[in-house]
Amino acid sequence: MEQIDFSKGNGLVPAVIQDNNTLQVLMVGYMNEEAFKKTYKEKKVTFFSRSKKRLWTKGETSGNFLYVEEISVDCDNDSILIKVNPAGPVCHTGSTSCFGDVTSKGFIYALENIINQRIKNNTKESYTNQLYKKGINKVAQKVGEEAVELIIESKDNNIELFRNEAADLLYHLLILLKAKGVNLESIEKVLQKRHEK
Repeated sequence: MEQIDFSKGNGLVPAVIQDNNTLQVLMVGYMNEEAFKKTYKEKKVTFFSRSKKRLWTKGETSGNFLYVEEISVDCDNDSILIKVNPAGPVCHTGSTSCFGDVTSKGFIYALENIINQRIKNNTKESYTNQLYKKGINKVAQKVGEEAVELIIESKDNNIELFRNEAADLLYHLLILLKAKGVNLESIEKVLQKRHEK
């Protein structure tokens, strides 16, 4: 079990709750030592409620428990990061997160949004938009070309060229997904379902 300094915050430490899959920050609560031990043992997040002055397991009334995947303690041992798999909406408003429903999924999702905006705005000088306008056959052909280039680079020892070809393939795959009306999140869900089997 992690060593946490509960003395700095009068017996309480902040606990940042993050979605294990999307990395979205879902909420922040406080834990005393008893709440932390219960969370660690039961693998469901339990806080110390400052208003109710008691332990409170998130989901105890709604059923929207936060199932613990990983616990990290910061460098000063006075804050906790808990990655979870939420059983439902986390916020009492019904939102996924207490910070709103804007997810944080990393740069590849940001790139997907950039691609979508360039196509939506019909940005004339954009390579992305120009390729998209050529139609599904040209986009699919480009994905095929990039896949072949990646395979060729994988047989050599230049890791930098390999990374660049992998990036090219991912970039063009995102354009193909857009052309097919499929988003990255839906592909991620397929992979998650396969992983659960």
